[in-house]
Amino acid sequence: MKTIVIIPSRYASERLPAKPLARIHGKTLIERVYERVKLAEGLDGVYVATDHISIADEVERHGGEVIMTSPECPSGTDRVAAAARALSLDDDIVINVQGDEPLIEPSVITALATAMREDPSILVATPISLLKNPSDLTDPSVVKVVMDTNRNALYFSRQTIPYIRDLGDDDIHLWMNAFPFFKHIGVYAYRAEVLKQFVALGVSRLEQAERLEQLRLLEAGIPIRCVQVDYESVAVDTPADVIKVERIIEEQGLE
Repeated sequence: MKTIVIIPSRYASERLPAKPLARIHGKTLIERVYERVKLAEGLDGVYVATDHISIADEVERHGGEVIMTSPECPSGTDRVAAAARALSLDDDIVINVQGDEPLIEPSVITALATAMREDPSILVATPISLLKNPSDLTDPSVVKVVMDTNRNALYFSRQTIPYIRDLGDDDIHLWMNAFPFFKHIGVYAYRAEVLKQFVALGVSRLEQAERLEQLRLLEAGIPIRCVQVDYESVAVDTPADVIKVERIIEEQGLE
C-alpha cells in the first residue's frame, strides 16, 4: 500500500489569473506548495495534477512530477481522482493537498497518512483545529465541524455549529468559553476506492447548498474521520494574499 499526495493545480482563476505561477518571495506558488509537501514523512510520491502546460513546465523545472488532466474537471477532487486513475492507484492512500497552500504544515499531511495507515477502517480523513478566534464563529468562509464520540464528522457547515441556545447571540466570547468549537482544514486523505466513489456519486443536495464537497460523502453515508492538528491555514486567492504570505515567510525566516 502506497501513500501518494496529489496537488490539484488549475490555471484559470478569477481573482488571481494564472495563480499557480504567481511569484511569492522568489518562488512560484506551486513550487512552494510542492516543497512543503515533500517535507512530510512517510510519503511514496508527490504529484501535481494540472490542466495547463505552463504549470507542468514549472513543476518539472524544479524537479517535480506532473500528471496532465482535463481542463473540464469540475473540481479539485475530480482532478485528483483523474490523476489517481492515471497512476493506477487501487489499494492505496491518496492525499489531496490544495495547490493554494504555500505554507502547508508537513506535519498535517503526516498526521493524516499515519491515521490512515494505523486504522484500516478509516475510509476518509481530514484535519481539524481548535477554533481560537471568536470572529471565526460567524465567518461563513471558516467551515465548522461537529463530531461523534469516535471523532467522525457529523456535519460540516459555514454556520456556527453547534448553536448554544441558552447563551443567545449577544456575546460570542461566552460561546468560546462554553464549548470547544472546531474548524475544518481543506486537506483530505482517501482510500483510492472511496475517491472513485466520490466522483461517481455526483454533486449532492447538501454539498450544493453549503458549497462544501465533503458533504457529498456524509450524505452518502461514508464516514470522515477528523484528525486534530495545530495549524492555521493561509490560502492564496488574491494579490493581497500574496503580500500576506510573503510577510509570514519573512517573519518566520522561511526560504
